[in-house]
Amino acid sequence: MDNLDFLKVLANSFITYTKTSARSNEKLKILHGAIAKDLADFLGPGYKIDSLGYKIGKEKIIEGRYMDKVVDISISNASRTLAGIGVKFVMSNYSQNSNNYFENMLGETANIRSGGKAYFQIIIIPVVLPYFDKDHRITKWERITRNNLSKYLVLSSDVVSDYMHTPIKSLIYLVNIPGNGNNEIKNLDEYKKFYSSLNGNLILSCEPPDDDFGNNVIFNDYQQFTSKLIHYIKSI
Repeated sequence: MDNLDFLKVLANSFITYTKTSARSNEKLKILHGAIAKDLADFLGPGYKIDSLGYKIGKEKIIEGRYMDKVVDISISNASRTLAGIGVKFVMSNYSQNSNNYFENMLGETANIRSGGKAYFQIIIIPVVLPYFDKDHRITKWERITRNNLSKYLVLSSDVVSDYMHTPIKSLIYLVNIPGNGNNEIKNLDEYKKFYSSLNGNLILSCEPPDDDFGNNVIFNDYQQFTSKLIHYIKSI
């Protein structure tokens, strides 16, 4: 799956989000399942991938040092669990939750890596996204800048062998969703109706990759991320 294919998967996942309830995992099945299949195709028959939306469609529980954790995508070889991948597709209210996202990522990574397994992260964030209040009204449109990603810049230069809270590799993917920022859309219902009416005719784009980040974080290049992940897994 190249970067264009990945953008199509993200568009499909996003449209599904607009057509389902907040508790539905259908959008996750599309996204996680596509990534899982892609990894399985590259890794070959000696490896087993567990994820929503792929084969039996079930996530695996990985034993961590402190607690067991249901992991979005897991990779095993024979009966041995090798790695987990956490996937986060942010849909709204990024600034309100960004510190929680980051702290949770550090905690789950430390738990899994201290338990002897590798851990990777994929974080997908729209460049512009709605900020909903408790009544689901859009109070503003947030624009994600490099300043919002400053903590990931620091993370990108960590020495992975020294810090168990640092993922082996992380993918930060800033995606442009046409229509986000439309001031005529006032609330969640209108937001979902706007996108669900497109009937799948949504074309996403992203900024080109750059080298601002250190070795641990890959920016806007799904192909490079999966290539490095696969290389790492095959070296274990």
